[in-house]
Amino acid sequence: MLTHSDTIEADALAGGPIRHAFFTRRGGVSDGIYGSLNVGAGSDDDAANIAENRRRVANHFGLPAERLVTMHQTHSADVLTLAEPPDGRPRVDGVVTARPGVALGVLTADCAPVLFADPVAGVVGAAHAGWRGASGGVLEATVDAMVAAGAATERMVAVVGPTIAQPSYEVGPEFVERLTAISPGADDLFHPSPCDGHSLFDLPAYVVRRLAAAGVGTVADLALDTYADEARFFSFRRTTHRGEPDYGRLISVILLEP
Repeated sequence: MLTHSDTIEADALAGGPIRHAFFTRRGGVSDGIYGSLNVGAGSDDDAANIAENRRRVANHFGLPAERLVTMHQTHSADVLTLAEPPDGRPRVDGVVTARPGVALGVLTADCAPVLFADPVAGVVGAAHAGWRGASGGVLEATVDAMVAAGAATERMVAVVGPTIAQPSYEVGPEFVERLTAISPGADDLFHPSPCDGHSLFDLPAYVVRRLAAAGVGTVADLALDTYADEARFFSFRRTTHRGEPDYGRLISVILLEP
């Protein structure tokens, strides 16, 4: 059973008809490099372990596992608005609903999980925002989908969950050139790296900046570094640096109270 210490909640999303949690890697049944709450169907973890971990996540909200919606994420700007959980995992990077009791989940392991809510309108959303998705417009597309479902940008709350932080995110000059071409004025989000010719990129700040520019009324960043905090978070980049064969996926969930 998941305990309170296995999840993180944001003050900005507290209260009203909204329930949410940014789950850590703790409280599941997987072992080894997947220990222990790995919910990544795209990983090579045992399928039965993943299913049990998903059941525990849904049960945290008093829901059956089939009410938990997760996506087949491709770093796109595609967003789906739904009234009921679809069959399988839709190939999108954002989901929105105004239906109570439908839990929207986003899977990450360094990219930014962003949870959205307009508690007055009763609309929630979740988005997967790595640098490609964020620069490609997934955050703005999620905001637009929420507005189409009845939300107002000025009432909207968006929270950035555990994400790789600037001190852990070294990039080469080609990355800097590509991102600043997409987002002129983003130069201040890069700091010099100890590695000559490289830079440290502030992905959470980039996500926050785009959310604010989209008109979101309240934007918060939990400021939790997935790479640096191995005890609580999975990290694709940490796994890559160690030469490990695979990695687990974290889940962040939001829903309207049933």
